[in-house]
Amino acid sequence: MLALDIRNLNKTYNNFQLKDVSFQLEKGYIMGFIGTNGAGKTTTIKSIMNMIQVESGEVHILGKNMAEHEVELKQEIGCAFGDIDFYTRSKIKTLTEAIKKFYKNWDDQTYNKYLKRFKLDENKKIIELSTGMKVKYSLALALSHGAKLLILDEPTSGLDPVSRDDLLDIFQELVVDGEISILFSTHITSDLEKCADFITFIEDGQIIQSSEKEAFLESYRLLSGSRSQLDQVKEQLISYKINSFGFMGLIRSEDFDPASDLKATTPNLEEIMIYFAKREDMHV
Repeated sequence: MLALDIRNLNKTYNNFQLKDVSFQLEKGYIMGFIGTNGAGKTTTIKSIMNMIQVESGEVHILGKNMAEHEVELKQEIGCAFGDIDFYTRSKIKTLTEAIKKFYKNWDDQTYNKYLKRFKLDENKKIIELSTGMKVKYSLALALSHGAKLLILDEPTSGLDPVSRDDLLDIFQELVVDGEISILFSTHITSDLEKCADFITFIEDGQIIQSSEKEAFLESYRLLSGSRSQLDQVKEQLISYKINSFGFMGLIRSEDFDPASDLKATTPNLEEIMIYFAKREDMHV
């Protein structure tokens, strides 16, 4: 069963457009959603949550159409958008008391477990929390009402490496029994290399690729060679950088001839993002 099925979302702003965004997340897996600032990640997430009106396209969550079953489905979705900028003068416990009333499956025991794990003090005001603590509080709320789909927008930003690692462990624990699925948007691609099963890459409002993580990485090669060798492959490269040794460039694996004398390695997610962003610069 698909936890999330996004079909041909289109949304136009004055200076930006989501163009036929489609991807699927199977139940029980973690999908990393990557792209540079302004690529369309948050717009896509807001479209999924029906927080903005799209011109066309459909969102199905757990087999049901979001537009038709929004109230029911939002009981099944846990969201964390990184920061909390409302009721900042309230204490955590006051805000929680207000929020929990919206969820019929709210579980105080689960909530208290995450408060303890995240070392959150219920008597602190929201304004007194660090960015990292706000993220942890958002997650404690998202995890406490039996959600089957977690949609997390930059959940690890502002966290120190130890806290981030703990969070990734929690994500992996949550999906183990196959009931919970996670869509996880982040700039910190190393986090996704640790925990994601699938990667969806958006650039300039369009999905570049959505596939299993290893297949995603294997579909690109990072080439290096001399300046004279650059001319042999320049036309096939997504983009390249000139350096003192010659060049480095990103190519799709299908466009690369393994018999060539260029050095080829498998790039990481960050390198793929950087070279795609550089492609935009080269075409300006």
